Amino acid sequence: MSTQDRYINPLCQRYAGEEMQHIFSPDYKFSTWRKLWIALAESEKELGIHITDEQIDEMKAHIYDIDYEKAADYESRLRHDVMAHVYTFGEACPKARPVIHLGATSCYVGDNTDIIVMREALQLVKKSLVNAIAAVAAFAEKHKDLPTLAFTHFQAAQPTTVGKRACLWAQDLLIDLEHIDFVIGSLKFAGCKGTTGTGASFLSLFNGDAAKVVELEKRIAAKMGFDASMPVSGQTYTRKIDYIILSALSNIAQSACKFAGDIRLLSHMKEFDEPFEAKQIGSSAMAYKRNPMRSERIASLSRFVIADTLNPALTAATQWLERTLDDSAGRRISLPEAFLAINGILSLYINVISGGTVYPNVINRHLNEELPFMATENIMMYCVEQGKDRQEIHEAIRELSVAVAKETKLNGGANNLCELILNDPRFGLSKEELDNIIHVKNFIGIAPQQTETFLAEYVRPVLEENASLLGLEVEIHV
Repeated sequence: MSTQDRYINPLCQRYAGEEMQHIFSPDYKFSTWRKLWIALAESEKELGIHITDEQIDEMKAHIYDIDYEKAADYESRLRHDVMAHVYTFGEACPKARPVIHLGATSCYVGDNTDIIVMREALQLVKKSLVNAIAAVAAFAEKHKDLPTLAFTHFQAAQPTTVGKRACLWAQDLLIDLEHIDFVIGSLKFAGCKGTTGTGASFLSLFNGDAAKVVELEKRIAAKMGFDASMPVSGQTYTRKIDYIILSALSNIAQSACKFAGDIRLLSHMKEFDEPFEAKQIGSSAMAYKRNPMRSERIASLSRFVIADTLNPALTAATQWLERTLDDSAGRRISLPEAFLAINGILSLYINVISGGTVYPNVINRHLNEELPFMATENIMMYCVEQGKDRQEIHEAIRELSVAVAKETKLNGGANNLCELILNDPRFGLSKEELDNIIHVKNFIGIAPQQTETFLAEYVRPVLEENASLLGLEVEIHV
């Protein structure tokens, strides 16, 4: 049957990579459910419940051969996704069927799988983020000495360097990485505490032995790769965890959107071009155009992630007592889609910063259009040092600056302020003196050194610590 007659999620079709899509796939989810049921059975057996090795081995043999049609049929009748898969697994494992899901509630597999899946997805996000930092660092290193006009309020301000500006992007990403690392390091197993989080069903299973109830959870957590479980819960883990995770993704989206906005402005000024393939079309009507469509896509997807973060915040705020089910449908959408979007965003980020083109001649032209105005204070101070009257020089600069500004704005004339100053006897400057005063390196401060220091002391240690994650190759689908 054709798939073109129904909605297909564009996050999968156009933006996210295959690895991230797999992490949120049915195969990954339901095989994890089965692994959790095996860990439960193994731990219960170890603590004295009569479960045989044969039953456990049978379960292990059927982790991945999931009959989705059978599960869908069960769910259509039972209206319960977990029990549909319990029955489906039980048919594949007839000997183990009596002990599958023994003592557990649905959230045992549902919530623990969500934590496992998101932890795995966070690791992939971290890998992309580290590679984005490396790409920005390489860009900053390459252009650390290239002076450029800096802007405040998008009005010309003191110059900086292209590399120093890139350090602002890299610093944001480093902060995002710190947050991601914190979230990954703080994630705990949801646990195995039963229907309302009291462990009552397991206490009954172990004939009142509370120590075994506690030990059961520790053993399952260890088998699933966690050092600890959440200390208390209702039926579900606190939905604040979802918000904490998505807020870390929102941080990345904010940084990426800021970067993309800067690139879009620079593209307008013709100082930077995104990667542009030989046959790529910028506009269906205006064939000459090279729109910054990848940066625009970063901005668009970033807004989606930032807005999506509101969903788990509202969910966490409106859970009733030990749990309600109004979280389920929203979480099925908001959590995976945030990760899928971030995966696409970071791939685009790496592609743009690694494959874009900087145009130094255009940058220099823009700089020279504004630099004479910026140099006027330096010119005045130099002239005073040479014995000129400060007030007289100030008035001369004011007269000439106003005239030049009027000419450039009204008639589109060139900024010839330096030429006028050079020819004005009130200043008494030689061309060599004036050139030395207005040399751009007098106006970029310590931007090149700041770039070097930042890369050496902050970026490279992080990249060395995460060297095993470097070398990611990204693919842009559209």
